[in-house]
Amino acid sequence: MVSLFTRSTLRPSSSVLPRALPRPPKPSSLFLRTFASLPKEQPRLRLSSTAPNFTAQTTQGELDFHQWIGDKWAILFSHPADFTPVCTTELGAFAKLKPEFEKRNVKLIGLSANNLSSHGRWIKDINEISSTDLSFPIIADADRKVAWLYDMVDSQDLTNINEKGIAFTIRSVFVIDPAKKIRLTMMYPASTGRNTSEVLRVVDSLQTGDKKGVTTPIDWIPGDDVIVPPSVSTADAKKKFGEVREVKPYLRYTSVNK
Repeated sequence: MVSLFTRSTLRPSSSVLPRALPRPPKPSSLFLRTFASLPKEQPRLRLSSTAPNFTAQTTQGELDFHQWIGDKWAILFSHPADFTPVCTTELGAFAKLKPEFEKRNVKLIGLSANNLSSHGRWIKDINEISSTDLSFPIIADADRKVAWLYDMVDSQDLTNINEKGIAFTIRSVFVIDPAKKIRLTMMYPASTGRNTSEVLRVVDSLQTGDKKGVTTPIDWIPGDDVIVPPSVSTADAKKKFGEVREVKPYLRYTSVNK
């Protein structure tokens, strides 16, 4: 049988050949050395796991993270870089809310992927722009060691790199209790600023739950009714809290404001 296709018909025309895709930027030797020195396995940072300890240089000197926390709550939050617009607004907002966090026995500590001298100059800008006085420490994490330890590195780590070839960090929030347990995490892309009021709200929720043995519903703020956990019977809840409002057998509200 004679083939219906000749060799020439099977050969694609040069006009329809796919164009070669551009190669991704080659990671720099600094990037490769940095990540080669990091642990191959990252800790599994699940809720209720112990927050990894570390020693780092900060704008308030060298500190051991667990010793610095002591018997207080802590919020560790990261930033991609100094002198970036979104980070500048966030740190100014956290600085203004520091007294509110202190009322709740919470210490704040920031992290940014630059060195101490850069942090110092940046803080001057933050204070000027936000009319505040930033007084909590900021970790100098130019080598991304703490960012790697807490899995704050963008998953595009081989292509989403800065001019020095080091991976950008993302906007992470870790709420850590006095037992050094991770109680809550939030992660944002570098393009999205955080909501400091929400960070404060979740601290109130966690602390209320710990103190009163309750859970909090959607959009809860201090003063609102709370939920009786399923593990507590209605009879026991009435003994403990007084009035209990039953919407469904599994959904019961009460107040802890008395």
